[in-house]
Amino acid sequence: MLSDDPTLEEIEAVFANDRFATEAAGCRVVSGERGRAVCSMELADVHRNAMGNVMGGAIFTLADFALAICCNIGEEPTVSVDSSISFFRSTQGAALTATAVCDKPGRHLGFYTVTVEDDLGKQIAKMTATCYR
Repeated sequence: MLSDDPTLEEIEAVFANDRFATEAAGCRVVSGERGRAVCSMELADVHRNAMGNVMGGAIFTLADFALAICCNIGEEPTVSVDSSISFFRSTQGAALTATAVCDKPGRHLGFYTVTVEDDLGKQIAKMTATCYR
């Protein structure tokens, strides 16, 4: 989908069409290269659940956005076919960062791990995913 070494502007142009992540959730691309992507989200009231914590769906959206970028740089068009997320703690921070890495880039299946941390340095969640090319 993207070359092995795209610019940040090229990544942003392709993934601007992920409007739920970019417009509704406020996800932003920080960096991307083959096998790795980093995305961030400034937290706002819209991200919070009835108990005042960041909603799991908001955290998952950020992780999934980073995954989409990671698995589509230097690869054939790739989609997630299975993902699992574990939530470790709620955040007291003002922002989240998701870092996606490729554990094994197979010919048809790729395996990925995404970690989500807050701006206080706490690990908030971890996603594992299998993607199909």
